[in-house]
Amino acid sequence: MQRATASHGLFLGLAMPAGTDDRDSTGLMRMIMKRSITWRLSVAAALTMSAAAAMAAGNAQEGEIKARGCTGCHGIPGYFNVYPTYRVPKVGGQKEGYIVAALKAYKSGDRTHATMQAQAESLSDKDIADIAAYFASFAKP
Repeated sequence: MQRATASHGLFLGLAMPAGTDDRDSTGLMRMIMKRSITWRLSVAAALTMSAAAAMAAGNAQEGEIKARGCTGCHGIPGYFNVYPTYRVPKVGGQKEGYIVAALKAYKSGDRTHATMQAQAESLSDKDIADIAAYFASFAKP
């Protein structure tokens, strides 16, 4: 794991004290710990989403085949499910990292929807990346 350095502090929007060099991880950690828990969680979430987006390099062609089951709800005119009747989100053109994060959250149970949890349960990380790449390949409406 890489050590936190002063340059990381600049990336996180922290003003490092004068005389702090690029090897001073202790000063950076002290400054980070002084920030509110909300700020630290926000930074962690942003870094996680960035990592998810970077790891989401799926294959859209393979994703097209894997996403055929998704179109039963997400590809119908008007985006209303038949039974029970409810509106479903349009995922075509959505950001790849968002789709990856959403499917992983359904799979882990952090995001709840019985149908989506059942669909995501059997997907591998590669399946999720491929499906996300496929839906992200559509033009934004």
